Amino acid sequence: MSGMSAAEQATALWTLVRKEYHRILRIWVQTLVPPAITMTLYFIIFGNLIGSRIGEMGGFSYMQYIAPGLIMMSVITNSYGNVVSSFIGAKFGRHSEEMLVSPMPDGLIIAGHVAGGVMRGLCVGALVTIVALFFTDHDVKHPLITVSVVLLTAIVFSLGGFLNAVFAKKFDDISIVPTFILTPLTYLGGVFYSISLLPDFWERVSMANPILYMVNAFRYGILGVSDIGLGKAYLIIITFVVALFWFALVLMKRGTGIRD
Repeated sequence: MSGMSAAEQATALWTLVRKEYHRILRIWVQTLVPPAITMTLYFIIFGNLIGSRIGEMGGFSYMQYIAPGLIMMSVITNSYGNVVSSFIGAKFGRHSEEMLVSPMPDGLIIAGHVAGGVMRGLCVGALVTIVALFFTDHDVKHPLITVSVVLLTAIVFSLGGFLNAVFAKKFDDISIVPTFILTPLTYLGGVFYSISLLPDFWERVSMANPILYMVNAFRYGILGVSDIGLGKAYLIIITFVVALFWFALVLMKRGTGIRD
């Protein structure tokens, strides 16, 4: 038992979320502007310059086809990056130890940091969507699917960032996963191409990439086309949410990487 009433838990969660909100906005030049600029360059280079040579993909202009993937890519990297930097700062500042010995439930600590990651991911995603509208028109075919997929994906990678921060022994460790795992998986996740264009062997290999399901489900929400079954995509995304949250909870209860 946490020893905290529901009202006290709500206050504690709101305090964590508010701290993350202020942290994101306080350094908005670092947290929100660079991703928008980076994605603008992607749209110019891949959409305008290369896209004009590629032509249509999936019945849409290349610019329209890659826009959902680029939005999702920005949500993934920023959700992940926000939580990993926030929690590792709390960890090395010994604030996380103080939270662990407080009556606050471990799940609430995780939820507060994840909410911060989701907030930044969605803010950057919204900015990139606005940028995309300068380059191409989009009618969102399935709004509920679009919103639910981007929200669940932001939660998945916020939890991933939390786990990365828990295991990190020093600040340099937080760049290993994004550089060697997250970036390759994102580029191979169907952001810039349809996997139906790949040879059979590589198409089957691509099916092992969870980001492929997230990008395609989001593309289906916006454009109405997908290389992957929607039910399968939701199942995989929700499974990742549950599994990563459970794993984070186990690590917090043990004090792994915090009390070590």
